[in-house]
Amino acid sequence: MRLQKSTKGPGRFILCAFCAFLWLLSTVSFAQDLTPAQLEIQKQQQRLSSSDAEERRDAIMRLGSMRLAAASRAVLPALKDVAPIVRATAAKAILSLEPEESAGYLLPLLTDKDEFVRRETAYALGKTHSRSVISALSERLLNDKENGVRGAAAIALGQIADEAAVVPLVQTLEQKRKPNVFVLRAAAAALGEIKSRAGTAALVSALSNEKFDSDVRREAARSLGLIGDPSATSALKAASTSADPYLSQIAYEALQKLSRG
Repeated sequence: MRLQKSTKGPGRFILCAFCAFLWLLSTVSFAQDLTPAQLEIQKQQQRLSSSDAEERRDAIMRLGSMRLAAASRAVLPALKDVAPIVRATAAKAILSLEPEESAGYLLPLLTDKDEFVRRETAYALGKTHSRSVISALSERLLNDKENGVRGAAAIALGQIADEAAVVPLVQTLEQKRKPNVFVLRAAAAALGEIKSRAGTAALVSALSNEKFDSDVRREAARSLGLIGDPSATSALKAASTSADPYLSQIAYEALQKLSRG
């Protein structure tokens, strides 16, 4: 009768220990091949599976601060995190990807159920400078129920600085709904960043509207100076004698810019 060698006992234990040693050796060797940045990404990526939302948020902030595409890519799953604060933090942390790529990942969050997420996403989209998001930002500017989101969308459109955003920005200044200072000021400032004369008439109207908050009128005057359209001269001259010293100074400086052509 042929005897079979038993796989039980000390021999099997030694074999398992040896296999574990080889695995550990290969793991250590692999880790030694990683750069410090890769090791940090790996470390923070592991923290993203934590049950603590604050720890996940901290990991995302650390990844975002690395300003590396690989770090931003590690953050992508967090865009669907259950915690709004984590999703909002992730929106800014993926901006080290190529602009069009990050814009594509961010767009779905612009309709997130949470106001804070939508707002932070709008700010992040402005930093991509991508023309592909103008339509979505314009829709938020005109229709979002929260003024914080609308104002963020206006600021983002100003950062992108494309003439395609002029119409919704003008519509915002002319809307009949109860005006919000933050939204109106952001829209006026964005028109100045775009520097299109198509926004002049709306800005002149805002500047001349004494019912508007002083901050809105000041921003309108500043933007008219940036645009440099001579048709704004009369309105700026009138504003330069305003009892508001800040408005009068800004209007005067805008006139100086117009005179220099």
